[in-house]
Amino acid sequence: MRPAGRAESDSLYFDYPYFPFVRPPELDGETPRHRVAIVGAGPVGVTAALELARHGIDCVVLDDKATVNDGSRAICLSRHSLEILQQLGVDRRFVAKGLGWTRGRTYFRDREIYRFEMPHSDQERFLPMVNLQQQYIEQFLIERAMESERVTLRWQSAVSGVTQDADGVTLTVSTPEGDYALACDYLLAADGARSVVRKALGLALHGEAYEGRYVIADVRLKSDFPTERRAFFHSAALPEATILVHKQPDDIWRIDYQLGPDEDPEAAVREEAIRDRVGLIIREVMQERGDWELEWWSLYKAHTLALDDYRHGRVLFIGDSAHLVPIFGVRGLNNGLADAVNAGWKLAWVLQGRASARLLDSYTPERRGATLDVFANAGKSTRFMTPPSRGYRLMRDAALALALDNDYASPFADPRQVTPYTYAESPLTLADRDAFAAGPRPGAPLINRRLGDDDFLLDYLGTGFSLLLFGEASPELAAALGDHPELRVLHLGVEDSALGRALPGDAALFAAYGAEPGSAYLVRPDRHLVARWKRPTAADLNDALNTVLGDARP
Repeated sequence: MRPAGRAESDSLYFDYPYFPFVRPPELDGETPRHRVAIVGAGPVGVTAALELARHGIDCVVLDDKATVNDGSRAICLSRHSLEILQQLGVDRRFVAKGLGWTRGRTYFRDREIYRFEMPHSDQERFLPMVNLQQQYIEQFLIERAMESERVTLRWQSAVSGVTQDADGVTLTVSTPEGDYALACDYLLAADGARSVVRKALGLALHGEAYEGRYVIADVRLKSDFPTERRAFFHSAALPEATILVHKQPDDIWRIDYQLGPDEDPEAAVREEAIRDRVGLIIREVMQERGDWELEWWSLYKAHTLALDDYRHGRVLFIGDSAHLVPIFGVRGLNNGLADAVNAGWKLAWVLQGRASARLLDSYTPERRGATLDVFANAGKSTRFMTPPSRGYRLMRDAALALALDNDYASPFADPRQVTPYTYAESPLTLADRDAFAAGPRPGAPLINRRLGDDDFLLDYLGTGFSLLLFGEASPELAAALGDHPELRVLHLGVEDSALGRALPGDAALFAAYGAEPGSAYLVRPDRHLVARWKRPTAADLNDALNTVLGDARP
């Protein structure tokens, strides 16, 4: 919602693009068959399109809008998501525009009781979190997709029906110039919480809805306060409300505040009520005395809901169409981007005949497993931020009161920020055979390491599988590597290599990975680890690749 007299696209800081309708060939009687169709041109859908394009797969993206979503919406990108964007070749725009941060503060009765610092070192290319409004996130991704010859964006194209059989999916698409049928081999549903695709297939989300409601408001305010996440409990100005504050680019501040259990939501989102409450927070809670302008607001309710299965035949659900997670801990968008990449590379390898179709069977165990992990952590955060009962509130307030004078109680206020999920139980993951003292375990994403000035280990990953080889390989393994064209070998700690790309690797890098000369890590296209060995054999490598790719390999 926007203030009276301003249109939905009338922003104080953002110029909303207009995407015209382009008549598709189907309306002129042609019947092309698409490899992959994606419903929804939000950040998750377009990320999936770019991931497919990165692997050489054409796709068509359909969206019923003519511009990007209004309002800041999802604003926090995690380091893991920025590493995804790096692989898509669009990270620099995000870093240049976004505001990075590492710390946050929690206040109780207007006193600071806890300060958290997210792990960060010069071994990382990206900060743990970057704040950027969703309009920019969508714009940067869409502009990248428009540069790709493999991505076709169809705007003002609403999907109104979905059917499928053993060979593919057919969509009914409504446009300003009429309806048409679109045929595709596979469909990615990225059409959000009110997914038309999900409803067309008769599917429902299951889980829990929390009682608490929050108003989300964007205001323009000049302030020198650093970019941090701030949470306020029982402030003197609003003693019954939990308040969150985030700084965004362009002097925009995101303020989330909780409504009381007896407040009328309709009355609470009227403009005069928003102005009164936000003005009070700015003056009395944030202690800001400058002028401010109201940009946009919305109403939010926390859910932990998910489909029982994220894949139904040739339809894969990604992002909010598959699951709804609470905003606390910034998990929604970041979880959705991981869905998009997971589904994207697997579809690409199956469509290209480089992996058997059973590779897609791993999508639900991995990504629904990630959602359930989010539920476990975000559920704790949600119950802390918005206690669902009088008993929870008493316990929460007792913990906060203890933290006023006791440092040991302060971590109760930790927001449990999002962390990437480890696919330890995935059918694609091989458990450790050897004991490693350090390093990412099988199923986890790789950790980054600095190799030089503006030069990091993850910069060298390609579109396929990577083998991190530490020091000299055994003659048997070296001879076998030539039989694996799907592998990019990153040869660490050597000056020259006939096996792959020679990269520097000092004792600190070896120690970070728990590696010794001859050790190896096998990495998937999405940077998650398949397996690791202290002294791998040719059979070890072959078995691991067969586990992932199946009978499609020669």
